[in-house]
Amino acid sequence: MQLTEDIKKYIDQSVLCWLATASPDNIPNVSPKEIFMVYDEETIIIANVASPQTAKNIKQNPNICLSFVDVLVQKGYQLKGKAAVVYKRDEEFSALETPILKITQGKFPFTSIFKITVESAKPILAPRYVLYPDETSEASQIESAKKSYGF
Repeated sequence: MQLTEDIKKYIDQSVLCWLATASPDNIPNVSPKEIFMVYDEETIIIANVASPQTAKNIKQNPNICLSFVDVLVQKGYQLKGKAAVVYKRDEEFSALETPILKITQGKFPFTSIFKITVESAKPILAPRYVLYPDETSEASQIESAKKSYGF
């Protein structure tokens, strides 16, 4: 699936994403990720800073769900697809590592990268957009979020 400009926009506007995996016994695991980005038109890469359970699950069951939301606008996406763990010993690691190192500036060590091939995407909207569409705008959501979060 091709990542749209809107999906990329919300990736860029989101501080965290949440990567959901499942073990072979279908035990779910959701883990926040801070360092993620679009690598190309179909692939998202995430630095594995401290997620041994996520890596173990992906190796045994590559099905994932990745969600991210701009907390002020309260919009984002849920992406589903397949993931692989790319290690330093793997040929493609250095190419994937380069853009991540620009983000981390060496402050977050990682020994592997989660490489996600996106198969489907679904928008995430705060319920207010659906329940009260005539009175809800991005500006009003930002104002409300800033009050809620004390900005």
